[in-house]
Amino acid sequence: MIFRFVDEHRGTWPVRTMCRVLGVSPSGYYAWRMRLESLRSRENRRLLAEIRDIHADSGGVYGSPRIHAMLRSLGRAIGRNRVARLMRASGLRGLAALPRRVRTTDSRHSYPIAPNRIGRAFTASAPNQVWLADLTYIPTGEGWLYLAALIDMHTRKVVGWAMRETLHAGIAVEALRMAIERQRPPPGLIQHSDRGVQYAADAYRQTLAVAGITPSMSRRGNCLDNAPMESFFHTLKVERVYHRVYATRDEARRDLFGYIEGFYNSRRLHSALGYRSPADMERMAA
Repeated sequence: MIFRFVDEHRGTWPVRTMCRVLGVSPSGYYAWRMRLESLRSRENRRLLAEIRDIHADSGGVYGSPRIHAMLRSLGRAIGRNRVARLMRASGLRGLAALPRRVRTTDSRHSYPIAPNRIGRAFTASAPNQVWLADLTYIPTGEGWLYLAALIDMHTRKVVGWAMRETLHAGIAVEALRMAIERQRPPPGLIQHSDRGVQYAADAYRQTLAVAGITPSMSRRGNCLDNAPMESFFHTLKVERVYHRVYATRDEARRDLFGYIEGFYNSRRLHSALGYRSPADMERMAA
């Protein structure tokens, strides 16, 4: 205990002065510190091996916050700064990239526009109360592959998705039908999207109406009104798309399916969920 006190305060007072006042020898302190460093080094090696395993299992996606959360869930009482320090020293980091944007929203149409019923209140107390919907693009050697997706605001699960070569309205309807078939939502669910023609078209509005789903739409040109969907697509591209070169659209389809269903929905830890996965949130709500 005395040596630990000396070690914790050696930046404040000289070691020899503290040892003299506390009645211990400086040589005894330095011998204790060497043993302590040796133990710490062994622990760091073991910890780094665990960090590498978690990092590899995430496909290189996780940075120190999510790896720290995983370690804590496994019962490891480890500080977040220690995890970050070991990762930095070993050259491990989460994936990052700058987004590239392509216009996917065409609101120049004569279809009805629904009011914004959620007003950036991106919360829900249970699954199937609020869904968000949007579209994005994926580059391939054969041209663009477009992805339509819906996420649940409570679980952050991708409840429905569809991929096509064009931005025809059918892509949004396919994603919506998948979500309805998977989730079987009760009447009253609100589904929020932008004002794009895919979401205002007759077929889409009819599909919502038959399922008892109430439409909601963002204000014109305001991407923050659908911010969690923007965040999902950014995450998808940063963690997967920007680190792949898809020769064909089929290759992209297979890889995106693996990411959404094999990782994002089932295992990926979300900071907005307290570092839980969508699957965990669904189990907790069941």
